[in-house]
Amino acid sequence: MFVGRKEELNDLAQLWKKRTSSLVTCRGRRRIGKSSLIEEFARQSNCRFLELVGAAPQPKMTNADQLANFTAQLSMQTGLPSGLSPANWLEAFACLDMAIRDDGRTVVLLDEVSWMGRYDANFAGCLKTIWDTKLKKHDRLILVICGSVSTWISKNILESSSFAGRLSLNLTLDELPLNLCTLFWGKRRTRLSAREIVDVLAVTGGVPKYLEEIDGSVSADENIRRLCFVPEGPLVDEFEQIFSEVFESGAAAKKEILRALGEGSLSASEIAERIGSERNGHLTRHLQELETAGFVAREGGINPETDRPLKIETYRIKDNYTRFYLHHVEPRLAAIKAGTFRFSSVGELPGWPTIIGLQFENLVVCHYHELLPHLHLGRQLILSASPYLKRGGKGVRGVQVDLLLQMKSAAYFVEVKHQARVDASVEKEMQEKIARVPLCGEKSRRAVLVCLGDVDAQVAEDGYFDAIVPFSAMLSDAL
Repeated sequence: MFVGRKEELNDLAQLWKKRTSSLVTCRGRRRIGKSSLIEEFARQSNCRFLELVGAAPQPKMTNADQLANFTAQLSMQTGLPSGLSPANWLEAFACLDMAIRDDGRTVVLLDEVSWMGRYDANFAGCLKTIWDTKLKKHDRLILVICGSVSTWISKNILESSSFAGRLSLNLTLDELPLNLCTLFWGKRRTRLSAREIVDVLAVTGGVPKYLEEIDGSVSADENIRRLCFVPEGPLVDEFEQIFSEVFESGAAAKKEILRALGEGSLSASEIAERIGSERNGHLTRHLQELETAGFVAREGGINPETDRPLKIETYRIKDNYTRFYLHHVEPRLAAIKAGTFRFSSVGELPGWPTIIGLQFENLVVCHYHELLPHLHLGRQLILSASPYLKRGGKGVRGVQVDLLLQMKSAAYFVEVKHQARVDASVEKEMQEKIARVPLCGEKSRRAVLVCLGDVDAQVAEDGYFDAIVPFSAMLSDAL
């Protein structure tokens, strides 16, 4: 099923108003729905659609194999003679140009482009040449360059002087909004509790491919068991597969970084210490590539005490599935694959309340922009939005804020609770956190509670919180 992406579809549709061809890049984490978006756009445009996908790298694969894969797909989709044997990518792209007709609109998707050009250092140069000399002359053509290895597109297209001034649109796909995620439960979603849906989303995040695997007729426990804890579960081997597909080098070092971040946010220096490495260019590159691929979020933003950028940035695991896999699946992988891992409820997993609480917290942070309308901040300029951690030491008490939203005149301290019932103790907890974060200048301090469970009546009656937002409201289709 195709869900959402209205803004991206609209941006693409605007390109048809031009009187020239358009070159587009589309990036995003593996399984996020990049190819589906372009296919849906072509369907809605009622135009000719050519999808040419790079072959997944294999041992002993060569550039000739990628060329043969390209031309075979081209022949099947266009009627060009089979058995085309281009000597290089310039000749292969010339075959593509021959297949494009000017009597109507055409969308061409070059998918997994990093695989396509993996074995030829001049691949991007050939693509630039054929665009300048042939493809851009088709005034009803949109050429989309797509791939899961976002670093390749950044390096070879977005940051390349060769493509300067040629790009019409650069799309980056993120997770689906929470209210659209519920659509994967079908008509049943109106009968399910928010907790039933959230516990699954805490594992999958808003990744469409994972959401498509949900069986809405069974419980959250059964969905999580079937996805992650049986030998044939679709998310059992998913981590290793996407890692090998997305990262061409340094995969082992990147996994060590993720495992170090498994317990919480760390600075680059702290990561280096945890993995027994130096803080050098290699570590910086690994972190940049993890961030670009959607696994890690870099938490910079504004220091609330100085109103200046934080001197030390920290990193956290952004992807909910990755967090869950590293904590719960990977340590039990042998037992899962042997079919010996059994439980009747995910609540039996050691430390489940803590882990699912952290997963839920991360889900809220990743979708904080969907919280803003509930705080009447939909049109406000947000200067910084991220978790805030101040470590203690030398007589200074540390503090951790689940989400700190900073604006020019106010700071919103957001507390996220997954527990079934929230009592009045949350007020004292929040008061202590706010007291430990001195703010620069004359700013208001706002307290916000985002909760999945019930809230004691006393909490609402006390009026301490400026906003109490049930998570069910963020799941609603109303906004």
